[in-house]
Amino acid sequence: MTTTMPEIKDNDRYPIGETAKILGICRDTLRKHTEEGYIKCIYNRVNKRRLYTGAEIKRYWNSYS
Repeated sequence: MTTTMPEIKDNDRYPIGETAKILGICRDTLRKHTEEGYIKCIYNRVNKRRLYTGAEIKRYWNSYS
């Protein structure tokens, strides 16, 4: 996990790969934490892929820092 708070916009949406990179964790870890409810995602209506809001990424980062 990164030691500095991510510099991202609260209302922007980030795909799982970019979110994992922002947080400095593996995609599999992020996927596992999503399934366990530690971080919430939304789903793209068209392709059903996971997206994470900037506000949710920051909330998750604060809970582990």
